[in-house]
This record gives sequence, C-alpha cells and structure tokens, in this order.
Amino acid sequence: QVQLVESGGGLVQAGDFLKLSCAASGRTFSINVMGWFRQAPGKEREFVGGIEWSGGSTGYADSVKGRFTISRDNAKNTVHLQMSSLKPEDTAVYYCAAKYGDILSQFPDRYNYWGQGTQVTVSS
Repeated sequence: QVQLVESGGGLVQAGDFLKLSCAASGRTFSINVMGWFRQAPGKEREFVGGIEWSGGSTGYADSVKGRFTISRDNAKNTVHLQMSSLKPEDTAVYYCAAKYGDILSQFPDRYNYWGQGTQVTVSS
C-alpha cells in the first residue's frame, strides 16, 4: 500500500503563487509516476500534470502549461506542484495520485493510489 498526503492548499488572489506538496509513504518503491489532478464543483476530475520518479520527466495539461511546475524530492518521497499566475478557474480540490508502471497518464482510472485532496480557492 502507498499513502499520499497533500498539503499547501488555501485561499489566494488571482495572480498569486501557491505551492502544493504530496508526501508518499509505504511501499513507494512500487510506483514510478505521480500525477496531480483537480476537481471543481460539478465537474469531472481532470489531469493537471505529472512526473516520473526516476527520470524526472514531466507532462502538463494545456490549461496550466507555463504556469504550473511539478518537481520531486526523491530523498523525501515528496512531489511538489508550484502554481503561479493563478486564475479563478484554477479553483478546485487538488489531488495527488500514484501509479505503477512507467507511463505518465492523464486518465484518473490509471492511478492506483490517491490522496485526500486539498482545496485551492482563487479569488478574482
């Protein structure tokens, strides 16, 4: 089993910066891809971006490309999501997720473990 705990959410203003973290514990050796997703009220969960633990390759949704950056700290089994130039439409519950295998995926059902989520609210 792998446990994921997100932190860093909060209320910010449009244009602000916010950094989320996801700490992984348990059988972390079994996973190689970490993803970030978000879900706004009344909407489906959507892919934000992800990173491969080993090589560090990243991928992002078009809606956040150039504004969000994902990084990892292998020693601490932690992944970070740095969000800049935040917009009101970025408001959502943000989740980190982990999956087996080496392929970064934008599909939630490909992920095996999920955190509890952290709320990000961006006011205009």
